[in-house]
Amino acid sequence: MRPGRMVLVHGAGSFGAAAWPRQHGLSLEFDCLYVRRHGFSETEAPLPTDHERDKAIIAEALGAGGHVVAHSQGAVAAMLLAVERPDLVRTLTLVEPACFSLTAELPATKAHIELVAPLFAEREKMSDEQFHREFVRLVLSADAREPTTEAARRSAARLRLQSPPWEAPLTIVPGVPTLVLTGGWEPLYEEVAGYLAGTGAIHHHAPGGHRPQDSDEGDTLIRTFLRSSAQAEVA
Repeated sequence: MRPGRMVLVHGAGSFGAAAWPRQHGLSLEFDCLYVRRHGFSETEAPLPTDHERDKAIIAEALGAGGHVVAHSQGAVAAMLLAVERPDLVRTLTLVEPACFSLTAELPATKAHIELVAPLFAEREKMSDEQFHREFVRLVLSADAREPTTEAARRSAARLRLQSPPWEAPLTIVPGVPTLVLTGGWEPLYEEVAGYLAGTGAIHHHAPGGHRPQDSDEGDTLIRTFLRSSAQAEVA
């Protein structure tokens, strides 16, 4: 007997099943749905962040309820839904969660907001390419490649339309079993993970930078947590 529905929610980059290459095999154990958040499409123009639409997309995918695995900015809507509908969300797995409104007053998050907020304040005056280039410079301390394909240009446009994660209305944490997985590379995400661990979440590290779910260790940690949670449900 399969242990139930699992919904996987992407971050700001790849979306749908492409965002979870190492987790495709979970479909052998769970009824997996790899959703696309609002405004993410391979053909249509990007749209601004809409947490309400994202929550509705996740809730519809869950059906009668199940497990949610979410990465980066996708963790925001996943947490919002878990707070409002704990009857639907049986467990949460949050990978490098960008839930910065929870830690806005803590040192690493505060420094990040002070660094990046002026860029978001000026984004209406900037082209997609200008915003993308400056965002990469500020956040990754790197030079961005100029978008030369339609997909890359659409990704740059989508990035400029995303709402700052620290503005999401997250003030409390969900009362559901939660695993937080981080890559140990960036204090910003470790700060969020520490906050969530202080409220009862399990926190583990795995290699892979911002995508620890792509490493052997990260994939194993996710699968172990989900399997143990599913076994507890039927015990």
